[in-house]
Amino acid sequence: MQTELKNRIEAALETLRPFLQADGGDVSLLEITDDNRVKIEFLGACKTCSMNLMTFKAGIEEAILKAAPEIISVEAVNKVATPALD
Repeated sequence: MQTELKNRIEAALETLRPFLQADGGDVSLLEITDDNRVKIEFLGACKTCSMNLMTFKAGIEEAILKAAPEIISVEAVNKVATPALD
């Protein structure tokens, strides 16, 4: 089951990679925990991009959850924090 789940998640990430790579970035699947939580890491230009939170929420997280609805959560271990608005 874990291999099939990983394959579905990797396939979802593959659909997004061309867009990330066009801007000098990428994403890597780090881990699928036993309780169905996914950890990813931004690579290249995506690591420091101020828009990576939007990319994460509207692209990566959505694609993973659509491909693998049994996933409880998706976490990027190196998202860029957005400043708080006063």
